[in-house]
Amino acid sequence: MIPLQISPEIAAKLPHLQLGLLQAAVTLGPTGPALEAEITAGLEKLAGSLEVENISQRPAIAATRRAYKALGKDPARYRASAEALSRRVVQGKGLYRINNCVDLLNLVSVTTGYSIGGYNAARIEGTAVLGIGRAEEPYQAIGRGELNIEFLPLLRDAQGAFGTPTSDSERTSVGPDTESFFWVFYNFDGSAGLDAAMDMAVDLMTRHANGRDFERLVLGV
Repeated sequence: MIPLQISPEIAAKLPHLQLGLLQAAVTLGPTGPALEAEITAGLEKLAGSLEVENISQRPAIAATRRAYKALGKDPARYRASAEALSRRVVQGKGLYRINNCVDLLNLVSVTTGYSIGGYNAARIEGTAVLGIGRAEEPYQAIGRGELNIEFLPLLRDAQGAFGTPTSDSERTSVGPDTESFFWVFYNFDGSAGLDAAMDMAVDLMTRHANGRDFERLVLGV
């Protein structure tokens, strides 16, 4: 598994932080009919159970918003991915289809409320460290271009920044060459739902991406 550490600077501000780490060999491909049916059912259930104004009150999303405020970042302007995806679903906009691995990750995220980073493990160099973004630190976000990552929870490796709960980076994105899929679940208040969310991810990868050789770890402050 990709080695990952939590830096003292973010641990001091977020003392209940946990990271769920999950890595597996996968077979990347298009989203097939079976996964498509699960995604459709999951999104319909979410859309039928939530109003837009209630999304920020979901426990994992509320904890993420509190964490952003503790670090000095506006959670309404720089929404974490689980909140942004949930808003799309409830507003009837649906979710983009990328590939089987990214699409099932998004299903886990909107179902559980956890923001989740998903990475091509081969593109991460050395030990990853979760810290806090700095002013003018370069970061090319997927589909967003340059992102202001100052005060965001930020993953860095030997090459620099590559992941935040708001948006993953182009450099480590999951594309056709991905053979090892690395997940980072952000559990900002140490809630008990993390193991169940990781179980859901393992199940979906096993059934829809030929997931195998699983490694998992919960890392705390």
